[in-house]
Amino acid sequence: MNFKISGKNIEVTDGLRSAIEAKLGKLDRFFTPDTTINVTLSVEKERQKIEVTIPVKGTIIRSEQVSNDMYVSIDLVEEVIERQLLRYKNKLVDKYQSGGGFQKSYVEQEYDSDEDEVRIIRSKKFDIKPMYPEDACIQMELLGHSFFVFVNAETDQTNVVYKRKGGAYGLIEPED
Repeated sequence: MNFKISGKNIEVTDGLRSAIEAKLGKLDRFFTPDTTINVTLSVEKERQKIEVTIPVKGTIIRSEQVSNDMYVSIDLVEEVIERQLLRYKNKLVDKYQSGGGFQKSYVEQEYDSDEDEVRIIRSKKFDIKPMYPEDACIQMELLGHSFFVFVNAETDQTNVVYKRKGGAYGLIEPED
């Protein structure tokens, strides 16, 4: 595996580089040798963040972890990616893609993922009334949710408002 390691507001020392390569190197049993792992380290105040992106044919495997210690963040991100790979193996590896980017042994091995299977346990139906995005944000806050689906009164399209970190709001709308 090839590592592309960069830093924002942090110098990538030899110690950090070797810790990343050792920890994320454990993932080599899943990927072919020519797979590239993009790692970005960043520091903001007390937050030590690592972002790992692994592009493979047909999809991107990504995780981002934050802690007070960069080495702890490195440990966490490796665990999350491995869990993702085991949980979503059947979705990630399509027979028609020949497992592009994944090792043959990983593609062919069966993993027990019953407890991690995605299950919908509740379904809701409700009447969607047209409203403006600002009104949707107010409705979302009244309900105590982190997102709200609504029909935009201006465009007559289904939109989603969501709460962002820092208390701001985001709007998701379809492309024309």
